[in-house]
Amino acid sequence: MSTRIVVIGADATGMSAAHQALRSARSHGREVEVTVLEATEHTSYSACGLPYWISGEVPSGDDLVARSPEQHRAMGVDLRTGARVLRVDAERREVRYRHGGAEQVLGYDELVIATGAHPIVPAWAQVEGVAKPGLGVVKNLDDGALWLDRLTASSGRHVVIAGGGYVGIEMAEAALARGHRVTLAARSRLLSMLEPGMSALLADTLKAAGVEVLLDTAVDGVDHDDQGRLRAVLAGARRIEADYLILALGVVPATEFLAGSGVPLTERGALRPDPSGRVAPGVWAGGDCCEVRHRVLDDWRYLPLGTHANKMGRAIGENLGGGELVFPGALGSAITRFSAPGGYLEVAATGLNLQQARAAGFDAVEVVTEGTTASGYHPDAAPIRISLVGDRATGRLLGGQVLGGRGAAKRIDVVAMALWSNLTAHDLAWADLAYAPPFATAWEIISLASRRLAERLG
Repeated sequence: MSTRIVVIGADATGMSAAHQALRSARSHGREVEVTVLEATEHTSYSACGLPYWISGEVPSGDDLVARSPEQHRAMGVDLRTGARVLRVDAERREVRYRHGGAEQVLGYDELVIATGAHPIVPAWAQVEGVAKPGLGVVKNLDDGALWLDRLTASSGRHVVIAGGGYVGIEMAEAALARGHRVTLAARSRLLSMLEPGMSALLADTLKAAGVEVLLDTAVDGVDHDDQGRLRAVLAGARRIEADYLILALGVVPATEFLAGSGVPLTERGALRPDPSGRVAPGVWAGGDCCEVRHRVLDDWRYLPLGTHANKMGRAIGENLGGGELVFPGALGSAITRFSAPGGYLEVAATGLNLQQARAAGFDAVEVVTEGTTASGYHPDAAPIRISLVGDRATGRLLGGQVLGGRGAAKRIDVVAMALWSNLTAHDLAWADLAYAPPFATAWEIISLASRRLAERLG
């Protein structure tokens, strides 16, 4: 008898789970029917690529789509776009959804929740759930198309960005590339999880490229004229004349439809799947609607990133088809850049910063090391700054951050692998890392930073 699998959400986790379930079932001699319900008309696209489409660096939104709805259907998935789930009954194993104006009920044997996250839109920024004129978020392909139209219709507009995180910085780059004046308002610092010196260098780089950077400034209102056009952005006592406001204030799990379903949620409203992906009998979940197990803390954290979403989906799908696969947790590794005439900087982080480590009870020590990405005499050499955090009691690495010129940020992967493997600062200091003058110094900066941290840790 065929197992009925229903997946809610057709992006990274959902479609990874759907196709892996079909593959796994074939390899294990099982039969499954996979139905996917997607509220929008879009599937399997890179939300992380939206700023680069808006900036013009990526030519088309189609380039961000890994698989279209037609391709998914051709591969054996019963994909229903424009199908918005209203509620779930975990006891009866039913999903109620609206499709084409009518409500329908779909039974399941196994349910996968892969609904992702909603962008945060404050009450002052919306009317009946719709963003006010001139405002918007950057979350899906429709958002990308909207901002592309706005920012290419004319140049020389004033674009205000609320939020100093990754999306805020990337959209500042995009707006500059389209010839606009940009103000970025951050509630505290830019990328506030960074070591303060790095955050300050990042702010200086944006300012050198022409961005007005307002730190410790929370946007809390907007003002429109009589024709409904955005006139000003309000930040406390400050009034900023503006044509557009980009909201980059973070995200929250998209799980509101699970109220009363019998599926357990955290105080944040997120799901907590076990390593196999299961959250309740017959219910699985992955992606940005979930918390994940942090490998350094051995505790739950909300880390909404596409890398986790794809991996969690693959594990869920393998298990639904009869295999055995686990998602082993995450570190929160992340990377971005700011690139504009007058300024270029790469930045990345993994694991814990000093404050997080101390709050978790570690006797944490931080060492900040500066150097160059290549041998100093080589023309490719660019400044680089590395922060490493370790535990004095064990010598174990707890986290790292990298900021610098071209070629700097992907060094974070070395630190992430050391964290993944529970290495000490001493271990990483003696690791055999590659060297040639165009790529590194003889004492690679990661090795040098690790050695200095090991010395501090004793």
